[in-house]
Amino acid sequence: MTESLREILDAAARGVFPPPDGGTTMVAQPGPRDAGVIAFTAHSVVFTDEDEGWVREALDSLECDPLAATMHARFLAALMERTGRTTDTVDVLLTGAPLAGRPPLALTEVVDPGHPRVVSARRRRDDVRVWAADGGVLVLGRGVAGRLEVAVEVAEDARHRGLGRRLVTAARQLAGGEPVWAQVSPGNARSLRAFQAAGYRPVGSEALFLLPGGPDDQAVSARARSAGCSRTRS
Repeated sequence: MTESLREILDAAARGVFPPPDGGTTMVAQPGPRDAGVIAFTAHSVVFTDEDEGWVREALDSLECDPLAATMHARFLAALMERTGRTTDTVDVLLTGAPLAGRPPLALTEVVDPGHPRVVSARRRRDDVRVWAADGGVLVLGRGVAGRLEVAVEVAEDARHRGLGRRLVTAARQLAGGEPVWAQVSPGNARSLRAFQAAGYRPVGSEALFLLPGGPDDQAVSARARSAGCSRTRS
């Protein structure tokens, strides 16, 4: 029986990965919001409710190394066209184990639901919590398959002081005993160094596909799918 995406992610957080056999595992979307591709070492996971036959045919049609097929630009573009979704970039996917103790800096939780950082985070995550620090912001929320995801923001005049590292360390201490996940652009070397210095480790790459617009648009699309209606391509 095929594992769910959440089961695959939970195993990866423990250091147990899909077999490095060059294969591609297809799993259902964990919900209407998120679809995408995760590439581990020599094995990929495509999570979409699109037809599996179409996905495998699209991968087989690429003239490239099979190990690179799921992250090939032509396949990602075809998947976007097929699903009517958008993506920003291919991210490095990292995870950090929970930590005991108190965060290494003063944090004030932001309770205003209209705060710009809260509004932005809720497009990609559920159960969002935001904390402000002197010179930075820490966000935790439920993202892909309900995993706990962290995002941080550091003001320009507060950089080069280790604040990013302390913020992402704090996320591990606020995690309530579960792993914390992060998606970082490969070109953002400064952020990658901060996460790794805080004990996070890269486990793969991820291309996340979201429906255009906000949660209201996504709810409409979910209702259309349950009613057997076609989805508008954009």
